[in-house]
Amino acid sequence: MVIKEIIKQTEGRRLEFKETLPENADLANTIIAFANDAGGELYIGIRNNPREIVGLPEDELVEIEEQISNIIFDRCYPAILPDITFLTEEDKHIIRVTVYRGSALPYYRKDKGKLKGTYIRVGSSNRLADEEIIAELERRKRNISFDSELVMNKPANELNIEDFKQEYQDKTGEALDTQALRKLELIKKVNGTEYPTNALVLFSDDDLRRSLFPFVKVECARFKGITSEEFIDQKSILTNIATQAEEAYNFVLRHINKGAVVEGVYTVSRWEYPVKAIRETIRNAVVHRDLSLSGKDIKVAIYDDMVEITSPGLLPPSIDYAAMESRQSDARNKVIAPIFKRMGIIDQWGNGLKLIADELKEYPQIEFRWKETGLSFQVQFVKLDYAAQQELQQDSRQELGQELGLELEQQLEQQRELQRELQRELQRELTNATMYSEVLYKIVEVPLSRKEISEDFGQKQVSGQLDKILSKLADDKLIEHTIPEIKNHPNQKLRITKRGMLFLELLKK
Repeated sequence: MVIKEIIKQTEGRRLEFKETLPENADLANTIIAFANDAGGELYIGIRNNPREIVGLPEDELVEIEEQISNIIFDRCYPAILPDITFLTEEDKHIIRVTVYRGSALPYYRKDKGKLKGTYIRVGSSNRLADEEIIAELERRKRNISFDSELVMNKPANELNIEDFKQEYQDKTGEALDTQALRKLELIKKVNGTEYPTNALVLFSDDDLRRSLFPFVKVECARFKGITSEEFIDQKSILTNIATQAEEAYNFVLRHINKGAVVEGVYTVSRWEYPVKAIRETIRNAVVHRDLSLSGKDIKVAIYDDMVEITSPGLLPPSIDYAAMESRQSDARNKVIAPIFKRMGIIDQWGNGLKLIADELKEYPQIEFRWKETGLSFQVQFVKLDYAAQQELQQDSRQELGQELGLELEQQLEQQRELQRELQRELQRELTNATMYSEVLYKIVEVPLSRKEISEDFGQKQVSGQLDKILSKLADDKLIEHTIPEIKNHPNQKLRITKRGMLFLELLKK
């Protein structure tokens, strides 16, 4: 990528700009943080704010390169070997320091030692790693995962996993006996005794799971409006990890809308959000969350304008959400992920991001956003037309209010009673949709005859109940005849009125 394109990017996990050579400690911290994470590039000679190429003196480039090499050699341990190159742009000289993802983790400052000198990259800053993060870096070096580590508190045969065994058999058709538990690395033998791994404890319904992992849960909330100041509903999902994703997904479905849309010549029902993509995102959050970060839970938040899923842990270094359509796979939890796959909770390796990308193509009004915030990864499905919808809703209310207000002023008590009846009908329909609103939805696109309406309801002929509903809708002025002067005309149909459209709009909003 050319410099002109690079300087348009924001500083982040793998990119940093410096106007001049940083202080010794700051440079060492950045190099260490890059090596401990996904690698990165440091550009010296580019001001960050405002972003501008200022350049370095040409006659000092070799000296600055030597300073960089000496600082990294003297202050970083184990040894880090970056690529240092000179670049020229608009007759200005820049030094690029490229640090690769390290394999001898963790890297730290020699003068401070491992516990006080290990740095990680969080966003565009370097953060001192705590003992949990250092332990995770050491596991990464040994190519083992947190979920594969043994729990010696209780023998495996004393762990309550009956529900998990049954669910596993129901989903896979295979019995989860001792041999299968060993093969799946859910138990390991130590001095003749089988002990569970962290993964099996997380799949269990044992008190041990609740005591060791009280934070491995999903907090769901439906907020009022577009802020988190007031919630309408909330739920804490405290079950074992095999069922958390589905429960969280069902919570989302309860709090988003499903409406009618026209596709070609057909009217079909569709969720307002890409629910398959949301389901996949929630599943990814559960299966790939960083279990080593204690005190952090998954959060599923639903606002008026978006659905947001936040999972503990940064993206694995090899995963790039900017290239969603390419098949990518990197399981952080190496024991849990294969079990989720066998149970059908997650799809084939690498298909998840492509599934999300494919469904988003069908929802141009939804923007997919993602970011790393602190030590968490956050995904948002945002309604681009939310502001326009709010304006339309306000206009509809005003228009309905004006029309109804005019009638209240100009018409007699009979009209006033009609308006009060409409309000009562609206309240009834908001509580429990009936044939009253269903008839309106059936003729919203095209007028239908009484017979066609009855057939649409699966009736051989117009029932007494449907006849009463049609009469009431006509009396309430929500529907009208297409040939009003000849009620019994053979081509007579019923169509929705402007008042009926406003009624449905208010009901929908």
